Amino acid sequence: MISRRLILAAALAAAAALPLRFAAAETSSPAATISSFYDSLLSVMKEGPALGFKGRADRLSPAIRRAFDFPLMTRLMVGLQWPSLTPEQQERLVAAFSDFSVAIYASRFDEYSGERFEVDPNPTPTTGGVVVHTKLVKSDGEPVELDYLMHDANNAWQIVDVYLSGTVSELATRRSEFSSVMRSGGPEALVDLLQKKVAELRS
Repeated sequence: MISRRLILAAALAAAAALPLRFAAAETSSPAATISSFYDSLLSVMKEGPALGFKGRADRLSPAIRRAFDFPLMTRLMVGLQWPSLTPEQQERLVAAFSDFSVAIYASRFDEYSGERFEVDPNPTPTTGGVVVHTKLVKSDGEPVELDYLMHDANNAWQIVDVYLSGTVSELATRRSEFSSVMRSGGPEALVDLLQKKVAELRS
């Protein structure tokens, strides 16, 4: 059912307590970043079946990569092993995680049945950035809370994590899911796994 899949897809995207501090952005609005991202999602959803997976991925990729800080998210997902990786390994992991995230959205935001998004224009300051509060309102009127932890990346607000129902950190979930792969097989094993997941979503 599309509403359930939208909830899962929107919960894509750092640990609940982000151990970093960031400067405040001066040239963009956190809520505007989310609103623009949602506009792209709705536009693709309305053309979803006609576009097909590749068309949706191509249309969504620029918006997703603008909205999410994938280098930081990947570093937080990998955790303590990150500094020990070579620059090439880090780059491959960022690319694989970015492609995986785009594929998830392209796979799950595949049609429209009357859903809408609501964005609170007043973010809540928090350690490390701000939290933008939004709601996914399903076609039957039921709202689902989706909160975005954001930080200033070169004077542009970007997403670091998404919290479903205000508490469930998607990035923390991914870290838990992939940590055993990193421990047993290292970065190349995780890259291979992410690429396989993309292939599965594409098919």
